[in-house]
Amino acid sequence: MPACAGMTKKTMINLMSHLIAGFPDAETSIAIADALVKGGASILEIQLAFSDPSADGPAIQTASTIALEKGFSTKQGLEIVKKIHERHPETPIYIMTYGSLAFTPGVENFVKMCKDAGVSACIIPDLPFDHDEGLTAACQKHGLENIPVAAPSMTKERLETMASAGFKYIYAALRAGTTGSQTVIDQATLDFLDTVGKHGAKVLGGFGIRNGEQSKVLCKHVHAVVAGSVFVNIVLANEDSAEGRAKAIAAIEAKAKELTGN
Repeated sequence: MPACAGMTKKTMINLMSHLIAGFPDAETSIAIADALVKGGASILEIQLAFSDPSADGPAIQTASTIALEKGFSTKQGLEIVKKIHERHPETPIYIMTYGSLAFTPGVENFVKMCKDAGVSACIIPDLPFDHDEGLTAACQKHGLENIPVAAPSMTKERLETMASAGFKYIYAALRAGTTGSQTVIDQATLDFLDTVGKHGAKVLGGFGIRNGEQSKVLCKHVHAVVAGSVFVNIVLANEDSAEGRAKAIAAIEAKAKELTGN
């Protein structure tokens, strides 16, 4: 069902909110997760920091760099994920990262590590759905979902193959390029989303979502609206101090409420 189907005053838009484990530090990343859930996020997409991303824009690249400079590893990132899961056991957590972090321990070992941390699904953009190095099989074995990424630049034939492949969820990038830049939602965007979901996959639509008006437009075409850079930018815009952190946390909760229509 779309994120706002039959929406009433008490029905919020489903929001999948993105954060980076360990950014700007371990304690604050957990507080950010708390604020997102309090603001109405129904799914937490938690990224394991990576040094050479293919889909991240400047804000998320900066956040990942900050986490990595503080020594955060996959193991430490998953420890933060586990703490967040223990604080919010009813909120699904989807891990987002890149292929080499899964290859290093072995794809199946990585998926098991995610499962043990309380993760429900994996999003690894550089592992294509039809050449995923065993990711889908490992997820099925350990009770997780593998969520492939669809982009408007895909051929109609390839998009049809993905849409009809039986994935429960598909992440639909609303435009080509990297995250964070302003996204214009036009009829072509909505048609793309409808194509992604036409065989029953639940569509997670994002890339450059910044405000509640965009959420309202998207929600009739997706299972959940995805937003990430908008939250990262709030942290980056506030000074690195206790007061700045508190201000950022409050602003993140308020932005989540705006995006969910809460």
